[in-house]
Amino acid sequence: MNQFSRPAYGAGTLDTSVDAGLRSFMLGVYNKMALGLLVSGALAFLIGSAAIPALTQAVLTPPLIFVVQFGPIALLFGSMFFMRNPSPVGSAVLYWAIVALIGSGLSIWVALALSGVAGETMSGTTLNITFGTIAQAFAITAAAFLGLSLYGYTTKTNLQPLRVFLFMGVLGVIAIGIINSFFIQSSGMEMIIQLAVLVLMAGVTAWQTQNLKLTYASIAGDQRSMAVMTNYGALNLYIAFVNMFQVILMLLGNRD
Repeated sequence: MNQFSRPAYGAGTLDTSVDAGLRSFMLGVYNKMALGLLVSGALAFLIGSAAIPALTQAVLTPPLIFVVQFGPIALLFGSMFFMRNPSPVGSAVLYWAIVALIGSGLSIWVALALSGVAGETMSGTTLNITFGTIAQAFAITAAAFLGLSLYGYTTKTNLQPLRVFLFMGVLGVIAIGIINSFFIQSSGMEMIIQLAVLVLMAGVTAWQTQNLKLTYASIAGDQRSMAVMTNYGALNLYIAFVNMFQVILMLLGNRD
């Protein structure tokens, strides 16, 4: 994806003019992201509700649960090394594979809501999840995402220098989260990690929206590149949305 991430890093302000082609391109990204969320929700309900007991048992127990939990991260990092010149088909497969894995992982929230049993994180935080909590978290996330994406689309401030900070921040949060989950298991540290994820994903949403506009200016008319960027743009925004949703859900469901 290096060829899609070069424009306007040094400028302090940016031209935010738009055209019909850009609007069509952005609409394609958001439509694919929305479809990904819909598929994720359907998978989460199908698995979490135990509509197919054998499927639920397989997904939510070892060894497949580890594939669901760590598969998206493995695919994302793997794609950085093995998809140097991504194709429309390859980037689409990556997107839908991650959507399927994350959607399967979200089924745990549906299972908790249906069971009425309080869940517990690895650090001991008690979570009381209901469908009302899930709906509230989704509504809050959607409103926040809309505002952040609108800001990224309209602002003349150059957000591109944030890219390195956001990337390193995400790596740091992942590393600290793993250490806390398996070794420290501190509920206070878990809260800090959740808030850090929320801030980072908010930044990713605004930055990626602006980056899509800038990238369109350099690839307009190249149908192959536009198809690839539509998939990657949808993927980045989808991941930011899901992570914000899960953090907000855990904060709303926290009963400690």
